[in-house]
Amino acid sequence: MFGKRLRAMRMKRNFTQPQLAGLIDVALRTYQGYEGGTRSPSFDTLVRLADILDVSIDYLFGRDDWLKSHAISVDEYQ
Repeated sequence: MFGKRLRAMRMKRNFTQPQLAGLIDVALRTYQGYEGGTRSPSFDTLVRLADILDVSIDYLFGRDDWLKSHAISVDEYQ
């Protein structure tokens, strides 16, 4: 779920993988691992990703039910 949402939001915001990897200061292969599901970002990196992509960490992790229960529209991220 995380990798798919990360990729979708990166593409929606018109970033390439190399651009986003540079913005969060990780190697391209590391970033590709995040999208591919073979690597997990650190907490600090997660926060940077969410800030850059203008989404919540909960959204990236697929916690739609939690967002909805707090009256946050999930549609605003799609």
